[in-house]
Amino acid sequence: MGSRSGENKSGARKLEGPILVGLGANLPSPSHGPPSATLAGALGALAARGLEILTRSRWWESAPVPLSDQPWYVNGVIEVGTTLPPEPLLDLMHRLEADFGRLRSVPNAPRILDLDLLAYGNLVRPGPDAPLLPHPRMAERAFVLFPLAEIHPHWRHPSTGRTLDDLIAGLPAGQIVRPFPYSATSI
Repeated sequence: MGSRSGENKSGARKLEGPILVGLGANLPSPSHGPPSATLAGALGALAARGLEILTRSRWWESAPVPLSDQPWYVNGVIEVGTTLPPEPLLDLMHRLEADFGRLRSVPNAPRILDLDLLAYGNLVRPGPDAPLLPHPRMAERAFVLFPLAEIHPHWRHPSTGRTLDDLIAGLPAGQIVRPFPYSATSI
């Protein structure tokens, strides 16, 4: 698949590029345990709901953004295969977060599970309706870009065309990420 869209014979826009989902957690889950186990459970739950997990990064530890006294996060990025359009996909992800016990309160609050639709191929949707695509803050987050670089090192931002290397070089200072111990990529 290329980085630009085309049209098929019916004139409909053809999706090119991966559908990317970010996963994160920094609170233990009553049903799954520590954040890394919660993320592993979320992978299984996504697959059980019909998403094909095509590839995934290893897990990464990251300091909260913005920096605070919250526990560190465990994060990763997956590529999924689905026939769901963006809106139903985002709805499925929000329902899964709720099933895992996430309560939405204030922005940047600690969470049991966070699922973000990072990119839906080359689709660009700046708003106002959700989901905004690509995710409006993904290019500013080390905990997204480093895992993404593991699974799609040649990915380009659909809105700007910037490479991952360029985005990583331009990250704001002070974001701390490191590979989570004993984590490996897998399908």
